[in-house]
Amino acid sequence: MVGATLLLAVVLFVVLIFFGSSYRVSHLLKGDKNNPNSRLHYYGLFGSLCTGLPVLIAYFFWWLLIPFYFEASVVENLVNSLAVSPDENISLLVGQVETIRDTFSSAGLSKKSEIFNQNGTIDYEMMASLYERVNQPFDPETRPFLFKVSYDLWLLEDKAYNTFHLILIIMMVGIVSLYIFKVTPSFRARYYVENIVLGILIAAAGIAIITTVGIVVSMLFETFRFFDLHDWKDFLFGYTWAPNFHGDSEMSILPLLFGTFYISIFALFVAVPVGLFSAIYLAEYSSSYTRSIAKPLLEILAGIPTIVYGLFALITFGPFLREFFGDGGAFGVNWMSDARSVATAGTVMGMMLIPFVSSLSDDIINAVPQSLRDGSYGLGATQSETIRLVVIPAALPGIVGAILLAASRAIGETMIVVLGAGAIAKFSGNPLEAMTTITTRIVSQLTGDGDFNSPETLVAFALGLSLFLITLVLNVIALYVVRKYREQYE
Repeated sequence: MVGATLLLAVVLFVVLIFFGSSYRVSHLLKGDKNNPNSRLHYYGLFGSLCTGLPVLIAYFFWWLLIPFYFEASVVENLVNSLAVSPDENISLLVGQVETIRDTFSSAGLSKKSEIFNQNGTIDYEMMASLYERVNQPFDPETRPFLFKVSYDLWLLEDKAYNTFHLILIIMMVGIVSLYIFKVTPSFRARYYVENIVLGILIAAAGIAIITTVGIVVSMLFETFRFFDLHDWKDFLFGYTWAPNFHGDSEMSILPLLFGTFYISIFALFVAVPVGLFSAIYLAEYSSSYTRSIAKPLLEILAGIPTIVYGLFALITFGPFLREFFGDGGAFGVNWMSDARSVATAGTVMGMMLIPFVSSLSDDIINAVPQSLRDGSYGLGATQSETIRLVVIPAALPGIVGAILLAASRAIGETMIVVLGAGAIAKFSGNPLEAMTTITTRIVSQLTGDGDFNSPETLVAFALGLSLFLITLVLNVIALYVVRKYREQYE
């Protein structure tokens, strides 16, 4: 709460610095606005950036690094001071300590006497009352030393936060004081503001790159750990997905890969024709009135949560298909035994992807110069010939990008597959049978009470890395297609 209040105060202070800096320079000019080196608002921006950026950077590194410091302090307390065995599950104990610490904070603990007797032992009645304040169940079996470590952590965090806030205040006062003495009408505020903004842009790009590298590196390390415990040949070339947390697991990516591509391709067969034809109609044939109504209605599909699509697949579309293809259905066949199937998930996923293809394709088709259309009409081509031979080739890069976006979205979808396709990993060409994908298995392997260091859990990182490589290959192929078939216009 204190941190949020201080951050709000910093924002208000930065705004005040902006207007105060502009006013100060204007006052130094004594009404002569032709003399400053830069426009007045650049002086305000320079003051705001110099004040706000260091505070934001300090906040960023604080929230990034301080949890590791607190956790290290807890672990050191548990291992050294309290002689906890290194073989004991330290991470579990740390989690318990943090839970108790949160209870102290929520209950408004103010002094040590609220939980400790005079002889230093735990007052369990007071502890139970403390838990009752925040409607949390109190477990008297919790080991006493955990309460002591939690209390020490609570005190350490309180002291650290107060110290950090004091440092921020001193830093802001120092920066503002330096700014007041340095900034004059002759100061090149615009030059420094532009350089600071350029630095911010470079930092943003660097963060994006570092984040990508960090994700890949983290998956690589965990994948190597997985291959140390499980045969990589079985993972890459096996035919069975049958994880068993008791051991002797068969975990091959091939059935999951087959299901991922099968469902994704099925979805694209639904989304690409409908989306592309919708875009062509809205861009080339529809009136402005029709477009103003149809396009927003079409884009509403993009705002529907995927869990809603999944529920629609499970309780509406899946049973609808079973009424036709199931036992006793309208066609008199027994091709579909369950509402969950590739067709169910693929069709509903295709509905979700329609606006991705339609909106992007519509925008890129509208971006094709009208002069190209006029030239085609002047040569005697019809509207359909113009669209097929001129507009579509010109818009091909954007259309390929739209399809690529839809494909990436389909490959990474989870909820629709879980609810609409089932959880069976197998090879089958029947679209009316249940199947699963890589993403659903990642979620399944990382949830539950399994050991994080077991191969049955670590396989999720190998699957994630495989999914990353698949997406990378798709991007490379798309780039090649765009460069090969792109039309160049002056």
